[in-house]
Formats: sequence, structure tokens, C-alpha cells
Amino acid sequence: MNFILRILLTAVAVVILAKFLPGVEVEGYLTAIIVAIVLAILNLLVKPILVIFTLPVTILTLGLFLLVINAIIILLADAFVSGFGVSGFFIALLFSLLLSLFQSLLFSLLGKD
Repeated sequence: MNFILRILLTAVAVVILAKFLPGVEVEGYLTAIIVAIVLAILNLLVKPILVIFTLPVTILTLGLFLLVINAIIILLADAFVSGFGVSGFFIALLFSLLLSLFQSLLFSLLGKD
């Protein structure tokens, strides 16, 4: 049940960010839910592989390269979901930062698992 709430809260954050950020488009609420599911799957499967492959660069940049990996995950979600659009890399970077901030605020409302 907690997983479903997290997906729905992420979808709400995606919709809110799409309203305020130029360059981010979401067609509707169903698309936002699909984006949230795709982001969860990509963060579960693809992100650990990217972190392992880029570990030397991540260590060299003191972890800042993880922001680039998050932007890549957003761009991959853009490629997979047809109603979701991000106009460029820097918008994806800003979107991933703000999405992480909103998720941490919204997930804190849920409490512990």
C-alpha cells in the first residue's frame, strides 16, 4: 500500500513540476502515473548499473556525477513515455533535483515504511 502511495505522490510531484518548469510537459494525470512507475523501474534496474559503471568518475567528482545520472534517468523516462517530454539535459537536471526535493517532502508525510 505504501508503494502505491509513493507512486501517486511522485505523479503529483511530476504534474506540479510540469506546470512550473518550462520545457517539461505531461499530457495528463495518467501519463504522470506512468512516468512515476517508469521512474521507479529505471531507478530500480538501470540506476545501480550506471552507478557501478561510473564509479571512478563519481568518486573523482565527490558524488556530483550522481546528479548527471539522475538527469539521464529522466531523459530515459522521456524516451519511454510518449506523453512526457523534457526539452534538454539541463532541464532534466533541474527537474530531477526538484523532483527529489518534492519526493522527500511528500514522502516525509507518509512516515516510516
